[in-house]
Amino acid sequence: MGKKEKFYEKKEVMMKKGEQYEVVFTRQDFPMNCHAVIDDCEVVVKKGIVGQKALVRVTRKKDKVGEGKIVQILEKSNLEDTTPLCPHFFGCGGCSYQTLSYKNQLELKQKQVKELLDSLNIDYIYEEIKASPNEWGYRNKMEFSFGDEFKNGPLTLGMHKQGNFYDIMTTNQCKIVNDDYNLILDCVLDFATKKELKYVKKLSHNGYLRHLLVRRTAKTKEILICLVTTTQEEHDLTELVNGLLALELDGKIAGILHTYNDSLADVVQNDKTDILYGQDYFYEEILGLRFKISTFSFFQTNSLGAEVLYSLVRDYVGETKDKVIFDLYSGTGTIAQIAAPVAKKVIGVEIIEEAVEAAKENAKLNGLGNCEFIAGDVLKTLDEIKDKPEIIILDPPREGINPKALVKILDYDVDSIVYISCKPTSLVKDLEVMLARGYKLVKACAVDMFPQGPNVETVCLLRK
Repeated sequence: MGKKEKFYEKKEVMMKKGEQYEVVFTRQDFPMNCHAVIDDCEVVVKKGIVGQKALVRVTRKKDKVGEGKIVQILEKSNLEDTTPLCPHFFGCGGCSYQTLSYKNQLELKQKQVKELLDSLNIDYIYEEIKASPNEWGYRNKMEFSFGDEFKNGPLTLGMHKQGNFYDIMTTNQCKIVNDDYNLILDCVLDFATKKELKYVKKLSHNGYLRHLLVRRTAKTKEILICLVTTTQEEHDLTELVNGLLALELDGKIAGILHTYNDSLADVVQNDKTDILYGQDYFYEEILGLRFKISTFSFFQTNSLGAEVLYSLVRDYVGETKDKVIFDLYSGTGTIAQIAAPVAKKVIGVEIIEEAVEAAKENAKLNGLGNCEFIAGDVLKTLDEIKDKPEIIILDPPREGINPKALVKILDYDVDSIVYISCKPTSLVKDLEVMLARGYKLVKACAVDMFPQGPNVETVCLLRK
């Protein structure tokens, strides 16, 4: 009997869930989704920068595709040529591009948006990305949270630690806001610590302090300060008001407010607001127009960047004399009012009623009698409007346009559409539908409204 032959099956080494691997990020999709290869499998990791070498733990795997989380950055990317300016950079994680020079930030965003638009396989003009006028100190609104940096630690006020739902780090040296914000934060935290006030625990929902909302305009330098608490306790806030008013600020406090919020969700919500000092609104100026902004109303978080964005939109809209314009998802009507002086009529549609009321008030403030603002869902409201547009401006939420609403919008068959998007992946999805309906993407341009961070606005001009 001959010797029995043995066969050995070669085992394929495969990436495993829970294991850690050293990888190099070879590709980066918008905004910070980095790709790497492990054992012939592809893993996608958030919060990375292309070119970095990192230790990654695989958190999810299906077939040859997985997701991972960065454990440690082992080597920097060639794009990382700058030392972070903010002392909170490594803990906060809010401004993840601080290791990149602003030039490299712009080039990376320009490339990411172009790759998304190029996936449509069409010819179009791609213009040079437009930079923010300010790289630092540009934000006009911040929502800070109360908490502690570690369990049963001292009271903190600031931002969540990177990748952590519970721990809050005091960010009183933040660099993307004017230093007035940091002085105000310190004053509020000192008061709360001195009075031994308790923050709201996320599991039990017991406590008093929730958030601190601060807004500051770029042009008028007016400031709104809003302390958000529960109704579980009552405290005299006179000392806090006096302390805030005594601060030596670059700007001027227009109002100090106390908002009550008993929601179980960890969000800034207005159940009721008391005015402790001044008023609950202030004014900002954009491209020669004046806008009244209330405590919780939406407004672009980069005022000077908004001027760059809206100037581009106005250029893309082009000739509007004697034409009817629809501004859909119009917010507080900023874009509509910028287009109104040279249009026959502008109709804005927005689902948030507070924003619509603000838009109406601002139109009166700017002496614009040819603006009409309607509160309602675009999908339903378009059926009720008798006017027919000749130009449509779209500025939808991050996830893009409701597919049924997009069909109605395209049924108007207008010659020109200007689409403003804060999420280019959603933009591309909608553009596919618009191109299939006979529109051509004429040109596109990215506008950086968020220096030191990965997000970017994109403006597109489409013609029939």
